[in-house]
Amino acid sequence: MKDSYTDIDEYIKDLKAAIADNEQCATHHYNLAQALLAKRDFMGAEEALLNAVRNSPRLAEAYVQLGGICLQRGDLEGCLRYNQEAANCRPQYAVPLSNIAFVHIQRGEPDKAISALTKALNWAPNFIQARNELATAYYMQGNFSGCEEACRKILDQEPGFAPAWNNLALALFDLERYDEAVAAADKAQELGFEVQAGFLEELAPYRKA
Repeated sequence: MKDSYTDIDEYIKDLKAAIADNEQCATHHYNLAQALLAKRDFMGAEEALLNAVRNSPRLAEAYVQLGGICLQRGDLEGCLRYNQEAANCRPQYAVPLSNIAFVHIQRGEPDKAISALTKALNWAPNFIQARNELATAYYMQGNFSGCEEACRKILDQEPGFAPAWNNLALALFDLERYDEAVAAADKAQELGFEVQAGFLEELAPYRKA
């Protein structure tokens, strides 16, 4: 295989040829899956990933990608199962823990999400997506102060992270700090986040004339 490619189809062709020569190479199967995902060939990518873990059962990244394919087709149970497998293979890998939390949030299970996110952030304290999920889970619990704290930690690290401004606005509103909530929601919109119309209507009476 060449060192670099400009044509993804040529890269896929060469990977398939390399696999034909050595079907036990999990790396080739995984790289083929990545290339197929770039072309949005989810079925082909899934097959390649399954071949990767068949040859390397502890390849955590492959399980994460399989979980992503499940999520793409709306299979939350499959997404959870594959990410749990990834976390079992590599306990200090924060990405599958964050993905596990995402599934629990979608299911309305904030306590389980917080448990997974606490572990994820223990290993990767600057993992912004995980901390934003933590803010969401706290908000779902009704822990608005916890949500605010999580959001402010994100914004100290990345002031332009719009979803954190939105979560902050929600928390501040429920804390009855309405002027601050309006400012946070406006900042989220300024950064390109689509704040829910119903929430903007709730904020409207608190805007300065």
